[in-house]
Amino acid sequence: MRVVALTGSVAAGKSSVGALFREWGTTVIDADALVRELQQPGEPVFEAIVAAFGRGVLDAHGGLDRRAMRRRILDDHDAKRRLEAIVHPALDVRRRAHVDAARARGESLVVAEIPLLFEAGDATAYDSVIVVDAPVAERRRRLIHDREFDARDADQLIAAQLPAPEKRTRATWIIDNDGNRDTLAQRARAVWQELQR
Repeated sequence: MRVVALTGSVAAGKSSVGALFREWGTTVIDADALVRELQQPGEPVFEAIVAAFGRGVLDAHGGLDRRAMRRRILDDHDAKRRLEAIVHPALDVRRRAHVDAARARGESLVVAEIPLLFEAGDATAYDSVIVVDAPVAERRRRLIHDREFDARDADQLIAAQLPAPEKRTRATWIIDNDGNRDTLAQRARAVWQELQR
């Protein structure tokens, strides 16, 4: 079974590509979705985050306030490292369980959608890497207008990630997301068809 990593900078469109691959019948393991599961109240990761950062990172309903947590780790690199030390090992275990389940089902291809593959993961653990990319100005616009980030958070988040040109040099395939959805779908399908061979 081939396990392919799907990555890209924030707001580049990797989730849109992942959704297309899923629509075309490929199992996609979404790291962001797994992290949200791990950060639910009652999960050991959630409890460890509260123990490390205090109840100030919780929202009014007792769940993790993701906006407050993001602000904290953007402002404090030590906090970012502590959060990653809590989340990433558990995420790796859960992702591997999904890969093993796909292998047991006899699937020939699994795509692991990993936003921070180069920043916090191991690209060599995958058979190949797809990088989705978009111009920085467009990514910033998406963060501010589509995801309602304030400009400061958007700029800090973009700056905190490995620059896109470096990611591109480490990619097996690059999907540029600088057009409309139809163009993205055409480019994604070309890569998806390569993966079927």
